Parts: sequence; C-alpha cells; structure tokens
Amino acid sequence: MAEETDKERSKQLIVDQMKSQRLTKDLQVTQLYLAESGLCDVCDLGQFRDLQEVWANGNKLRRISFLSINYRISHLYLQDNELVDICGALSHLTNLQVLMLQSNQLTKLEPTIKEFKVMQALHTLNLSNNPLAQESEYRHYTIHYIPSLKLLDRSEILKSERDTAGRLYQQDRQAVKDTIAFGRRCTDDSVREEERSPSPPPPMSGRNVEPSNRPVADNFASSPRESPEEAVAERALKRSVMQYSHFDWSKVPKAEEKRLNKDAVPSNKSQIVTVRFR
Repeated sequence: MAEETDKERSKQLIVDQMKSQRLTKDLQVTQLYLAESGLCDVCDLGQFRDLQEVWANGNKLRRISFLSINYRISHLYLQDNELVDICGALSHLTNLQVLMLQSNQLTKLEPTIKEFKVMQALHTLNLSNNPLAQESEYRHYTIHYIPSLKLLDRSEILKSERDTAGRLYQQDRQAVKDTIAFGRRCTDDSVREEERSPSPPPPMSGRNVEPSNRPVADNFASSPRESPEEAVAERALKRSVMQYSHFDWSKVPKAEEKRLNKDAVPSNKSQIVTVRFR
C-alpha cells in the first residue's frame, strides 16, 4: 500500500516538474529530479524515451524497477538509499556514463560488477560505503572487469592499478604480455641460450675479405699526403663550384636622397652581385 502511495507521489513530482519547466510532451523530458523525497518506490519511467539524467538519491529505495526501457540514460544518481540488490535492473542501460551507488547496502561483489560489464561508456562509478567495498580485492576486481572506468570511488584509476588487476585476474594473458620485448616474442630459455652462445655475424657472401696494407682511412687512388692540411687542400680543389646572387641595394638611392637631389641620375652600374666559391 505504501509502495502504491509512493508511486503516486513520484508521478505527481514529475507532473509538477513538467509544469514548472513548461514541458507538454513526454519526449521533451530529458532530466528528472526525485531526490530527497522519502520514496520507497518510483513509478515506471518508460514513457520518457529521451530521459538521460535521473536523480533518485536520498530516498528509501531497496530495489530498482522503474527504468525498464530507458535506454538513453547516461547519468544515474542512486546514492544514499537502501539498495540491497541491483541484479537485472541496470544491465540494459548500456549508455550509462556516470553511476552513483555509494552509501547503500550492496553486499554481493561479483553479481554487482557483472551488471556493469556491458557498459562500455561507463567512466565514473562510486560504490563506496557499501559492504562489498570492504572486500580486500574490491578495487582491483572492479577495475579489471570494467575496463572503461576512469574514476572509481572518487579516485582516478592509475596504470599501475590496471597492471596489478591484470596480473591478479588474467594471469595467462599477463604472462604472455610479459614475454613480449621489442616487438617479438621471447622466452626465458631462449634468452639464456642467446646469452650462453651469441650468434656470430653473418659471412659476406661472394667475397673473400683479406687484410689490407693500405693506410687506414685512405680510400683515394693517389698516394697518401704528407699532412692533413695538404689532403684537405686537394679535396677543396675537386669540389663543385657554387654561386649565389643578391641585389646590391647600396646602388639604389633612398627616398630621402631622391627628394633632396631631384636632378641625380640613377646609376647604370649592375645592381646584381654574384658570388662564386668552392
């Protein structure tokens, strides 16, 4: 009887909100505020197909049964209630991004986390102040099975926490990842074998390498020079000739000079200067 009364109260709250916001159609409703109303139950919200945000925190809800077909909900606030179980109540809300469930009475860790596994957009979750949050591996378990999370219980998820969670709950896969080095698969046995007997460098095919009697770093057909300066000078003579040209602005009278000396004859000398060098 009390639940029926609470459903009627929640309906009236929704009607009052629509009137205050001047909304005449259910499809216009994208947010509903039902918080701090002492509700033990809420009327079904399936008629609001575009509903995206719901505040139902601070009530006396023990179960959730009013979000049957609200697939577009992205923000759901259910903290400070008396929820004991959410199994089968939220798994269809795959568009959820923010979910607040702190300060309830949730005790079963695995069934609760299983409810969120298909929510690939869920990035913020709060389950603090629930009995399940007291379990020793609660945080690593949650991080591992909800990989999309970025914020858990108001704390940012670190890479080190993800690595630890992977080692705890996916040991075989983590062991494979640990054997990958520099883009190739390696094992401890192969590494030890390479350390014991390093492979020799590959031979040069088709050529017989013989020691040379020529001076080191001398690859010229001519005989070695007596000094480095002499060799450098000879190389400089063999370089290609390079040149660049630029405009000689010193031959062009300035505007002030033109005003002061109007009868001045412009210089006929070339104003292009070419520089050549090796």
